[in-house]
Amino acid sequence: MTRFVFRTCAFVSLVLGGHLAMADESSGTLRKITTNQQISLGYRDASVPFSYVGDHSGKPMGYSVDLANKIVERIQTKTGVANLKVKYNLVTSQTRIPLVQNGTVDLECGSTAVTAERQKQVAFSYGFIFVKGQLLTAKDSGIHGFEDLKGKKVVTTAGTTNERYIKRYNAEHNSDISVIAAKDHGEAFKMLETGRAAAFYMDDALLYGERAKARDPQRWVVVGEQQSREIYSCMVRKDDPQFLAVVNEALGDLYRSGEINGIYQRWFEQPIPPKGLNLEFPMTAELKAIIAKPVSDPVE
Repeated sequence: MTRFVFRTCAFVSLVLGGHLAMADESSGTLRKITTNQQISLGYRDASVPFSYVGDHSGKPMGYSVDLANKIVERIQTKTGVANLKVKYNLVTSQTRIPLVQNGTVDLECGSTAVTAERQKQVAFSYGFIFVKGQLLTAKDSGIHGFEDLKGKKVVTTAGTTNERYIKRYNAEHNSDISVIAAKDHGEAFKMLETGRAAAFYMDDALLYGERAKARDPQRWVVVGEQQSREIYSCMVRKDDPQFLAVVNEALGDLYRSGEINGIYQRWFEQPIPPKGLNLEFPMTAELKAIIAKPVSDPVE
């Protein structure tokens, strides 16, 4: 009798466990996407060359956008939704995390750095770029590094890790820097271009993007030793491992197949819209290492 009860309980547990596993797999973001037959993608409108609006169509384009589209293809295959609709939601440095948290945005692939603080709020995919904090300034500004910023106005983008870093640097070095926080990267560069700031502090890849779309790119130069090191990743909601696994599966396949190289070259080593300028930003050794062994943790 005892053996019968044990076998019966084991069978029930197996059946219930299987149903719970199936329920977990069909819950969360994947279930929402399947039910609505729609996925919501967060995009940036001025993060060249990652995610930006570069023509009259109003549709986002860029390196991160291409990666998001590849992920959408994989999600479509996984969910079996033949005509999966893509809804684009504009996000900023300040709104991107809240909009992912509250479900307005299912997937955000832009220019978001992975930090331990942000990992408490959202989940991150494998990294897709390695960036270093530097300065963009005019060639004749006399600024060659952070030691030349004393008493000057420096612009950065509000709500970024760069904003926190430059303020901390200013306090620690007693540099008397006047830190200006712009709403986005485009506005920050505009302040630099019009003389309202002497330098623009941001991640190097973004600085090269702003330089490329300037009226006179040759007037501007990226300078200074790196002051921060980060990876960018796609954001999804926390506690949804099934959805994150699909996102990482798509990126992992791009890395293993080598397709990532062509996507990268398209946006960083070839002429890009809107002016057909080349960022001339070859793939770094650090990014090659991430592609060879994908990671989603903050840079140590």
